[in-house]
Amino acid sequence: MGRHLSFWSVGGRVAPGSRLTGDLQVDVCVVGAGIAGLTTAYLLAKAGKMVAVLDDGPIGGGMTQMTSGHLTSMLDDRYFEVERLHGQQGARLAAESHSAAIDRIESIAREEKLDCDFARVDGYLFLAEGDTPDTLQKEIAAAHRAGLHDVVILERAPFASFDSGPCLRFPRQAQFHPLKYLAGLARAIAAHAGRVITGAHADWIEGGTPAVVRCGDQMVVSDAIVVATNVPVNDRVAIHTKQAPYMTYVIGARIPRGSVPAVLSWDTGDPYHYLRIAPHGDDDLLIVGGEDHKSGQADDTVERFERLEQWTRARFPMVRDVPFRWGGQIMETVDYLAFSGRNPGDHDNVFVHTGDSGMGLTHGTIGAMLICDLLLERDNRWARLYEPSRKTMRAARDYTAENLNVARQYADWLTAGEVDSAEDVPQGAGAIVRRGLRKIAVYRDESGALHEHSAVCPHLGCMVRWNRAERTWDCPCHGSRFDPLGKVINGPANRDLAPAERSDDQRAA
Repeated sequence: MGRHLSFWSVGGRVAPGSRLTGDLQVDVCVVGAGIAGLTTAYLLAKAGKMVAVLDDGPIGGGMTQMTSGHLTSMLDDRYFEVERLHGQQGARLAAESHSAAIDRIESIAREEKLDCDFARVDGYLFLAEGDTPDTLQKEIAAAHRAGLHDVVILERAPFASFDSGPCLRFPRQAQFHPLKYLAGLARAIAAHAGRVITGAHADWIEGGTPAVVRCGDQMVVSDAIVVATNVPVNDRVAIHTKQAPYMTYVIGARIPRGSVPAVLSWDTGDPYHYLRIAPHGDDDLLIVGGEDHKSGQADDTVERFERLEQWTRARFPMVRDVPFRWGGQIMETVDYLAFSGRNPGDHDNVFVHTGDSGMGLTHGTIGAMLICDLLLERDNRWARLYEPSRKTMRAARDYTAENLNVARQYADWLTAGEVDSAEDVPQGAGAIVRRGLRKIAVYRDESGALHEHSAVCPHLGCMVRWNRAERTWDCPCHGSRFDPLGKVINGPANRDLAPAERSDDQRAA
């Protein structure tokens, strides 16, 4: 999963799932073992459905393990913006659904006795440098119209080490350990006769009667399929034109136990900063994220970790060291809400969840609750708000801008390589080399050996770019990501970078 391990993946190992050893028939096949997929499977299994979850990696091995672990009804993109795009009723349903998602996570943790460090905490939204109190006034008014009447404005957030200035307090938010939660969900699914299968790559997904997911020579046959792979791997174009990939970066800074209050906090910057506390041995870990950028469209990824640390130390001088650094990818929809429901242009029995817009844990839980209701033919008042085929005309300007940005990336087919030859690539690094009409993604490992692949993303043909901080090949168009050896680790691409032939004189000495 790139260069850095998250704090969660180091301290919360998840037992592997079972293996797919032959064809399988179930009621519902869920593709993706992150929070959206496992929650969907859990709710369906509890309702009496025969469910199988497929994932080509470990449980929680995708973007769920890269989260900062916030559970919040405070929307990253502001309630006054959601109200502008979806109306007052839409903003009210967004607040209702995110609050319900936190409640559902809490109830599952309690009912299944999941040891996942779930805790209710308050959240504080404070002004970024240069922002004005008008932002908070607009937000508290919109939050109240959305039904969050207990949001209040305060003179400052509860940090002794710096004065945040005025802020909004969102009470009864929450936090947890995401991988411990997923480990518990997987056990609960098994207890309800469901199966979580790992090491099974979904090569082909097809709805109809029956619906079929092919994994190599084996297949899972079902009445319905749910694709919960962070970015849909079964959709070539439709949804990808309505959302854009952004990288976000996180540090974990060691601080004395109790020196920073255990609250969630965010500033109003663009990109914004977000922080929380987690226990870490005899100390606390101050988890701080931010420095977002369009995936594959930044050359200063290493420096972004450095800027995060500078921002943190300026406000929290008690920081001792920074033992954790990691990055993750979020899918930002043009109208700030996730896509959850029937996959556009597909059979009626193929469902999809994507577009978490920085709210992956609550959006993923909302998607699971909604898709479960659709499969069980139960009414759900959120269905229209999160409908994947929706068109939000008030977001037309952002829709056009994002797709023009994608179109510009195809100019990479005509540009020179980043270095003249593979010999110019240093150890532990990657770069693009042009050879005639082809572009080659060249990685030199720590031993000096070269690994060469086509630089063409197998999704829709954009040229990948090297992320120095994460040591991944990132597609600047739709967010496909690949490890240094070309193995796909994030959709929408569903296969690895193609190998590239090289002559003997291009091999490592």
